[in-house]
Amino acid sequence: MKVLHTPLSREDARALRCGESCLITGTIYTARDAAHKRLCELAAKGEPLPFDIEGAIIYFVGPTPAKPGQVIGSAGPTTSYRMDAYSPALIALGQTGMIGKGKRGEAVVDAMRRYGAVYLGAIGGLGALLGKCVKKAEVIAYPDLGAEAVRRLEVENFPVVVVIDSEGNNLYELGRRAYLEQQ
Repeated sequence: MKVLHTPLSREDARALRCGESCLITGTIYTARDAAHKRLCELAAKGEPLPFDIEGAIIYFVGPTPAKPGQVIGSAGPTTSYRMDAYSPALIALGQTGMIGKGKRGEAVVDAMRRYGAVYLGAIGGLGALLGKCVKKAEVIAYPDLGAEAVRRLEVENFPVVVVIDSEGNNLYELGRRAYLEQQ
C-alpha cells in the first residue's frame, strides 16, 4: 500500500503503477462536469483557477449534505467519462491526479502519458465510508452548483487504486485480460 501526500508531483505520479493500492492524505478538490466546464473556460481566457492546479488531484464527486456532527455526507465517486472533454486541458495545466469510476477516453489517457498524470479509482457504493476519510470540507468555487460546487477537502488515508498509470496501463483492460486467460 502506497501512501500519497498532496500535492502530487509529476515524478510521484509517474512512479505509480496500474493496480497499486494507495492511501491519500492531504488536500484534494471536488469537481464534476459543470464545474470542469467553468474551470476550462477560465483557463481558456487566461484567468486564474480558484485553486492551484499544479499537482492537484480532483475527485469526481457530488457529496450529499453532512449530517449533524459530520464534515461531509456520503462522498462516492461519479462516472468519470463526463469529464473527458475537460480533463486533457487541466492535465496540461498541471493536474496530476483524478479520482472517479469507470473508463476514460483516449484523449485523457494520451494527456496522462504526455504530462505524467494518473487516474485513480474509488469504489462506488462506499460513499459513506469514503466520507469518513474527509476531515475538512469547504466550498471554494461555484456554490450555485450545489452538491457539484468545487470543494477543498482535507483527507486522511483516503483509499484509491491506480486504474490508469502515466504509461497508459489500464486496470480495466489488464484485469479483464488476466481473467479471460484463467478461463
